[in-house]
Amino acid sequence: MFKATLTLIGSAMIAASAMASPEIGQPAPDFRVVDTQGQYHTLSDFSGRTVMLEWTNHDCPFVVKHYRTDNMQSLQREMTGEGAVWLTVISSAPGTQGHVSPARADELTATRNAAPTAVLLDESGEMGRAYDARVTPHMYVIDENGILKYAGGIDSIPSANPDDVPRADPYFANAARAVLNGSDVERPVTRPYGCTVKYAD
Repeated sequence: MFKATLTLIGSAMIAASAMASPEIGQPAPDFRVVDTQGQYHTLSDFSGRTVMLEWTNHDCPFVVKHYRTDNMQSLQREMTGEGAVWLTVISSAPGTQGHVSPARADELTATRNAAPTAVLLDESGEMGRAYDARVTPHMYVIDENGILKYAGGIDSIPSANPDDVPRADPYFANAARAVLNGSDVERPVTRPYGCTVKYAD
């Protein structure tokens, strides 16, 4: 009985560790996720490059806010123009809000004039849970050495009102620019806001 109890406790600790939030200043979790073209990507594929992660759900009004104003697309173009990798991640499980086929994801990219490096289809939610991605949008910056430098919100005003975009403090953009410039990130962790990620049960 005692041995069985220890085994259960050990299993619980392993599970808790696996679900622990990634830490700023520590290696970012690796992943292996397919994109809309059927190609698999891992974080280690991008060694030596800065990586931006954007969790998205096209039906979420908070995501709509940043795409309708061209804020997200402008950031994508800016960061990839500086040589960064931008991965848009969809962790909505099949049958939930925001889940799309590869063709639909590509259509959204085209019609919104978006410019990610790739759109990853994380249907299992494994990547999202590894990063503790809780809402859409939830943003991350990983430096060229694979170290997590920023995790949090895209900006400081948690609303779905497009008029708030130019008035907000651009937390993510500031962090991304700092990392690309080799500077310290002033606010490495901020509160993300948006719709909850629709993980599989």
